[in-house]
Amino acid sequence: MLIAPLVLPDVLLIEPQMLGDARGYFCETWRKDKLEVFLGHELNFCQDNESRSSRGVLRGLHFQLPPFAQTKLVRVLEGEVLDVAVDIRLGSPTFGQHVAVRLSGENKKQLFVPRGFAHGFVVLSGTALFAYKVDNYYSPECDRGLAFDDPALGIDWLLPHEQLQLSAKDQQQPLLAQLEHGFDYAVNYYV
Repeated sequence: MLIAPLVLPDVLLIEPQMLGDARGYFCETWRKDKLEVFLGHELNFCQDNESRSSRGVLRGLHFQLPPFAQTKLVRVLEGEVLDVAVDIRLGSPTFGQHVAVRLSGENKKQLFVPRGFAHGFVVLSGTALFAYKVDNYYSPECDRGLAFDDPALGIDWLLPHEQLQLSAKDQQQPLLAQLEHGFDYAVNYYV
């Protein structure tokens, strides 16, 4: 398993090492011990989630406020998505910046999205089967979002706006400047 920081160094790209032959392939999709050594803190995923979506479906940008903030480890089992993480930690040198990575069932890449980041994805293929681990349970009271099309973020979702399909909730999320901030760059949310 290869682990590498991205432009936003707290967001990690994880690539499993593929072992294959004429029968197919095998790979470890994640290892708690290796990821914890890289991160320098314990990680306890407690819930797995899965969604199937069609082309143009955009889910996000989502996050949960403390005390139910979530770390996510996301991957695509079938199809392809553009996966996006946005730094929403006040005082962070990368506040408001984002990273976007193509994840697919073919490339097996995964994105590690820590607490303090909003997360979303758009489906680029006909359909996509998306799976992710989280380290805190869903909390409706702490569930928040950020406008996917906020000009301050400058995210290129790679599809024309008219092809995007969003939930009613995601069509009404606040801009970054209007966000109820619950994250401070100076706070360690893993203690």
